[in-house]
Amino acid sequence: MEVPEVTFIRELIAQHPTASRFRLSALLCQAWGWRQPNGVACDMLARGLMLALDRAGHITLPPPRRAALTNNIIRRRAPEPWLSDTSAVEIKLSELQPLEFVLVRRTPQEALFDSLIHQYHYLGYTRPVGEHLKYLVSASRTGRPLAALAFSSAPRHLGPRDRFIGWTAEARRRNIRGVAYNPRFLILPWVRVPHLASHVLSRITRRLSSDWQRLYNHPVHFVETFVDPTTFRGTCYRAANWVPLGQTQGRGKDDQTHKPNRSIKEVWGYPLCQNFRELLGSPELWRPGARV
Repeated sequence: MEVPEVTFIRELIAQHPTASRFRLSALLCQAWGWRQPNGVACDMLARGLMLALDRAGHITLPPPRRAALTNNIIRRRAPEPWLSDTSAVEIKLSELQPLEFVLVRRTPQEALFDSLIHQYHYLGYTRPVGEHLKYLVSASRTGRPLAALAFSSAPRHLGPRDRFIGWTAEARRRNIRGVAYNPRFLILPWVRVPHLASHVLSRITRRLSSDWQRLYNHPVHFVETFVDPTTFRGTCYRAANWVPLGQTQGRGKDDQTHKPNRSIKEVWGYPLCQNFRELLGSPELWRPGARV
């Protein structure tokens, strides 16, 4: 017996024979009311579903009209180099104050952020996954960039984090958008200011949830990151009161072999409010009035 949803999608394609894959995904979102919390259509989810059905032979999509942008393509399209003052910054943190924290997502300064990460972060630049924020930290008096941080949607399954939160699989499925992931944190190499990294982390975590609320219409209650123990010790995260949660198993999110295929990372986390376990384990993602 055929699933009614598959029949509906097949009829949708037949009713719009000239529509592109992009247009079909938009129509499917409209028909099924698939919307993100901020009101934007879940077109990537719809396209992924339709592509999977097409590959399985359940539906026939029209030929693609353009190559899909993937992180692999974006990785090859390196951001343009951005020339900046690279003279050494070697002063006390108190003498560097005040610092300016700027959310550069969807602003002209986003290009500067991308360029700095591409040039100076050891992992280079890739587009963050899903919902994401980008911050530049500068010295207010001089305007010189000092640091760059990115936060994105969190991995769906992460054993150390899931055990620390203590939520059920169903609660995780509903509320995973309440967890943010820190994939990039860069202190520019010519900036040598003691305690700057932990100070930046502490300042960012105070505003992260409210910034997420403004852009995506929902808060985040917990933030996490990976640290490669062969290269770093996580000192700045520890100094900013992040908690070591455990280690990854060294397998990617789409692993089918159940064997390690990448380096094992340490998982660090930081609750953004006191009752994060209650909120993340609730039937619905909790919104206003968290006790911070």
